[in-house]
Amino acid sequence: MTGPSGIIRDYPASGHEAAGDSATRGAKAPRRQRLWRIALCTLAAAGLLGGAAWALFGPQLLVVRSVVVTGTRLVPRAEVLAAAGIRPGTPLIRLNTTQIAARVDTIMQVRSARVSRSWPDRVVIVIQERAPVLALTAPDGGYALVDADGVVVRWAARRPAGLPLYPDVVPSASLRGDADLAAAAAVLGELPGWLRHSVVSVRAPAPDAVTLQLAGGITVLWGGTDRAGAKAAELRAVMPTHLHYYDVSAPGSVLAK
Repeated sequence: MTGPSGIIRDYPASGHEAAGDSATRGAKAPRRQRLWRIALCTLAAAGLLGGAAWALFGPQLLVVRSVVVTGTRLVPRAEVLAAAGIRPGTPLIRLNTTQIAARVDTIMQVRSARVSRSWPDRVVIVIQERAPVLALTAPDGGYALVDADGVVVRWAARRPAGLPLYPDVVPSASLRGDADLAAAAAVLGELPGWLRHSVVSVRAPAPDAVTLQLAGGITVLWGGTDRAGAKAAELRAVMPTHLHYYDVSAPGSVLAK
């Protein structure tokens, strides 16, 4: 402001102006504090993420140190490990458990395999082995023991007790998924104990024409896999007649001779 002598003088700011400057400075201080806090939190989060990544992918922590195999009786553990192909020291997070299970499934005696991580340093492989349900006479002697899928589980010089013979069929890779054999295995699986233990052999010219050969020279035309309970009850009712042939393929109209 210019005074009477033409000299420009400075006058103190008014109360309103001073208050405004003070408020502005007061507002900037908390804002800077918030920015610092945000920066510190960001750095801390980055550190945590970096530490986690190092723990998961680093060479020392959370890597494969042991592999546990369970459920095996026929398949050697060494064969399972070889098929799995898991290298010690591999970070657990990098393992493709689905691919490992698929490799183990290629073993003939393995029906299914389940692979899982057991933190911090272990892999667990759970095996379900194939179980033989029928015996086939091998061309060069002995027996091929097959499961319900027609897969040869193992070979034996003698037919195991309690394992029915599936005659007139040569064991081969083409039996895998065979409908007739699958029907014979399914019928065996649904028989009551008193009848199952008497079965010597099973024939299945068609899935709905399964025939049981029992001890004592008794033949039973069982038919298909339907109404197993009714068939077993009717067969048990007529067997005291001591005949040699029973047809229970159509429950309600049993034939015997």
